[in-house]
Amino acid sequence: MKKRKIGTALSLVLAAGTLLGACGKSDTGKETSKGGEKKNEFSVAMVTDVGGVDDKSFNQSAWEGLQKFGKDNGMSKGKGGYDYLQSKSDADYSTNLNTLARQDFDLVYGIGFLMQAAVEEIAKQQKDSHFAIIDAEVKQPNVATVLFKEQEAAFLAGVAAALQTKSNHIGFIGGMEIPVIERFESGFLAGVKAAKPEVKVDVQYSGAFDKAELGQNIASKMYSSGADVVFHAAGGTGNGLFKEASDRKAKDPSKEIWAIGVDRDQNDMGPDVVLTSALKRVDVAVQDLSKKAMDGNFPGGKSIVYGLAEDGVGLAPVNAKADKKAEIEAAVKEWIEKIKSGAVKVPGTRDELKNFSAK
Repeated sequence: MKKRKIGTALSLVLAAGTLLGACGKSDTGKETSKGGEKKNEFSVAMVTDVGGVDDKSFNQSAWEGLQKFGKDNGMSKGKGGYDYLQSKSDADYSTNLNTLARQDFDLVYGIGFLMQAAVEEIAKQQKDSHFAIIDAEVKQPNVATVLFKEQEAAFLAGVAAALQTKSNHIGFIGGMEIPVIERFESGFLAGVKAAKPEVKVDVQYSGAFDKAELGQNIASKMYSSGADVVFHAAGGTGNGLFKEASDRKAKDPSKEIWAIGVDRDQNDMGPDVVLTSALKRVDVAVQDLSKKAMDGNFPGGKSIVYGLAEDGVGLAPVNAKADKKAEIEAAVKEWIEKIKSGAVKVPGTRDELKNFSAK
């Protein structure tokens, strides 16, 4: 914007009003004035659930997406740029959300189903702030809901597990029994059924997303009972699965022991034992929604659902012997096409699973 000479008292008043307005919020974020020019700014932050920002899973994926968005848009970490607050317990959720809103971040994410009540509470209090909730629905005009078709990614993981197993016995470790994890479970079981109906699947829940020791204990029992592939949808609890699989592989390198990760590519948790991961692209969703908000298109009061068609879910590269790898990849590609075309609808609940047929 070019500088204009001010020659009357009225012009001075109008110019002052413009400067004051430039310091307020708009749908595209904050505007500041320097040297007579306006510069649009946008700030975004997130609150983790109890899993923590380095959970190697869900929260970490969200933070990675937020960092990429920030760096891509020339933002700095901290107040006025991009940031996060970590929750040590569920008692921190409301406090952390309120803190970020009061720090004038343009968009504040609540990461995870467990934060649903807290996001709704603070959104009602901070009506001039924009919020987003991942994996839960909050019907407030200043809240955007982000959901995923986790069942589609889990279905592909189920296909991979069924084709990889030699014992025809695999396992599923869930975190808490909530709709999000039910979608993972239902999709996984459907994928196994579609690829190899005779395979037995042992399903167990830990009741937590931040207890690696529980995940390891459950995995130990599953492997000991004959399972040779175990998939987890349990956040930080699933880290125990990788430890158990890696420990067993270290003791007997010739033994076929496999684990399947979730949310992000978890191959780094054990390259010798991680078969693949059911990708839930929280990072992609965070970047996409943040861009919408920055551009003035914040979808307040609406839900955005990311599935295979939106590149919001998928399957990580398969780590298997060449012949088996080729077989799994071919099958996964075929099922992706069927799901995207609508020829196959993957069940997202146990009730839908009962009536599921891949034919």
